[in-house]
Amino acid sequence: MKLVKEIPDSDSQEEWLARERAHLSQVLYRYTPLVIDHAKGSYLYAVDGRRYLDFASGIAVTNLGHGHPDVIRAAKAQLDRLVHISVVAHHEPSIQLAERIADLAPGKLDKVFFANSGAEAVEGAIKLARYTTGRSALIAFQGAFHGRTYGALSLTASKSYYRERYEPFLPGVYHVPYPYPYRNPTGPGDAATLDYVFNFIDEMLDTRVPPRNIAAFIVEPVLGEGGYVVPPAGFMPRLRKLCDEHGILLIADEVQSGYGRTGKMFACEQTGVVPDIMTLAKSIASGLPLSAVVAGSKLMDQWEPAAHGSTFGGNPVSCAAGIATLDVFEREQVLANATEKGAELIRRLRDLQQRTPAIGEVRGLGLMVGVELVGKGGVPDKKLQTKIRQVCLDSGLVVLSCGAHDNVLRLVPPLNLSQAELDEGWEILNGAFEEVAA
Repeated sequence: MKLVKEIPDSDSQEEWLARERAHLSQVLYRYTPLVIDHAKGSYLYAVDGRRYLDFASGIAVTNLGHGHPDVIRAAKAQLDRLVHISVVAHHEPSIQLAERIADLAPGKLDKVFFANSGAEAVEGAIKLARYTTGRSALIAFQGAFHGRTYGALSLTASKSYYRERYEPFLPGVYHVPYPYPYRNPTGPGDAATLDYVFNFIDEMLDTRVPPRNIAAFIVEPVLGEGGYVVPPAGFMPRLRKLCDEHGILLIADEVQSGYGRTGKMFACEQTGVVPDIMTLAKSIASGLPLSAVVAGSKLMDQWEPAAHGSTFGGNPVSCAAGIATLDVFEREQVLANATEKGAELIRRLRDLQQRTPAIGEVRGLGLMVGVELVGKGGVPDKKLQTKIRQVCLDSGLVVLSCGAHDNVLRLVPPLNLSQAELDEGWEILNGAFEEVAA
């Protein structure tokens, strides 16, 4: 047996990163070189003792901040009772959480299948749609990110390098433009944008795939990885109408936009549209692995026992954390805070835009906020995005990027962000723009 030399722990990030390079695959990309010792609330604490205000939230996962005491308490209590049972038997936390989600979900989406990750939830939604309709084709949108497992990656079209060297993908997948008013090729404005998108879809249905072959459209109500693009208000209702006309299911991928990120529990509620299937993950258990496929009984009851499954999906500890997460949402008025703080952040950013030509557009709902950075003629400026993020990091603020050209600053703070934390983050962000983009 090979003996592993014991190495004492260190407060040097460089030493930890060297140990990581020796034994962890480099395929998992990290946004920053930080090595985090612990986190609490809206702050990360690195092994070197530095503190960082977290406007990334683990990529929209820690919506209640890090280590909310109520969630931690619930998870610890469940650890003492039951950690894992899989499909050997039933357990209370999964039933209780499913009831809570059914109560909150729009329309008649009253049944839940639990998995572990967003990609798994999307895989489940694909299988549910194909299984229940008997159709095979799937329509996704350019700029979409749905995950990196093969089915989910087949739908993903946010960056080409996610797909590089992995072909062939799932057959029967087609991509259509997402309504992106700022970069609409036929001109500005919501009407022109929607006409461009739906004319493209109509032509596709006439020339490439007949509607009777399509199992589902899958859509992010707010485009996530593709640039935090908020579509025109008429988009989701028009897509819902199109699906209804042809008996096509509508899947709303709420993995990133759900659970209060836009100021509503689910982003599709912003337009009043009820999907047939909804996928949830990320913040559903405040950092523990859990995801869900949510649909109505009429659809779910056609999915026969054992037609799908998951060894770890609906883990008791994760479900207990999920229940506590919803309790906090109700008790602490998280949605109202996300709406209020998000509106203030967007207002400040738009004021900054007036004196900063490099800001092409500020967009967002709630605390799902994107800042598109451009050069002359509106050309995407990835270099500026990288510089601003680095200045922010050096000043103690963690922010992310997104967009097909990686030129969009992605601001994803905790939904229970305090006014003092918002002010602190703004001071750093504003200072970064003054230093780099003035």
